[in-house]
Amino acid sequence: MDAFSDLFRGMRAQGSLFGSSALSPPWALHFVDGAPLTLCTVLGGAGWIVPEHRPPEQLRAGETVIVRGPEPFTFVDEVGTRAEPIACGEHCATPEQGGTRHRLGWNDSCGDSGDGATTLIVGAYPVRGEISRRLLDALPVVLRVASGGGADAVLDHLAAEVAADTPGQQVVLDRLLDWLLVCALRDYFDRPGGGSPAWYTAQRDSVVGDALRLLHAEPAAPWTVSSLADRAGVSRSTLAKRFADLVGEPPLTYLTRWRMTLAADLLAEREAATVAEVAHAVGYSDAFAFSAAFKRTRGVSPSEFRRTGTVVPEPAGPPP
Repeated sequence: MDAFSDLFRGMRAQGSLFGSSALSPPWALHFVDGAPLTLCTVLGGAGWIVPEHRPPEQLRAGETVIVRGPEPFTFVDEVGTRAEPIACGEHCATPEQGGTRHRLGWNDSCGDSGDGATTLIVGAYPVRGEISRRLLDALPVVLRVASGGGADAVLDHLAAEVAADTPGQQVVLDRLLDWLLVCALRDYFDRPGGGSPAWYTAQRDSVVGDALRLLHAEPAAPWTVSSLADRAGVSRSTLAKRFADLVGEPPLTYLTRWRMTLAADLLAEREAATVAEVAHAVGYSDAFAFSAAFKRTRGVSPSEFRRTGTVVPEPAGPPP
């Protein structure tokens, strides 16, 4: 289990909102749901993503934009369009004139697909839990992925399925959205000079990558720097230095923060589990030691987190 894959454990589309529409200018779709992540892909034509308090981003055929919520954004035919914005969301009604319909697994087959039309597919992506939040924190508000990368392989499947009305369509759409999201983020993080998060780029190192995979595969194991170095096949000093240089923090500090992230989701999801049981699940035999580590890392005790579902923001530091 690599760090990138592990962060997707809490990010699975389920009943995701999909809309497909052929739009003829002028048009302006205002996405108001405040979804944690929204994917916009243009299959044909072009348009502009206009986030609140951010510069517009042009979107051409085959390109994908991922917008991180909760702020709303608008998709328009051109910046400064004369079109009246149409509010789009899960419960969006069918506009009477010049607009688009927008609901689960829906294709606007009545739209004008002639010259100048833009074919848009939108997927609103639900994100839950502290694990997923660590990935969101590594993303900009607007993430643009050009065509020509790994995400291209998904688009033909997505275009065909979103236009269909067949049994099991929602399941297929959800899994296609998972696939598109992973490919788009990987293309974005792999771009030259991309400023990817440290945990992502460090995975390519032969030593630190092995150590990260071990920590994510066996987070509850009684790791020490020495035992981790032995499994990675290097000296203790080599691992400690390379890990700190590439990830930005020592191996056991990284492990503690990851364990507390796992624990936060367990506390929220398993209401019947005791704090001691959660502690054991993430590698602590002593509930008091776990509670102290959780409060030091997350800002509140496990019991308080479970009761309120909130944490004190972590101090600025290396990307998780």
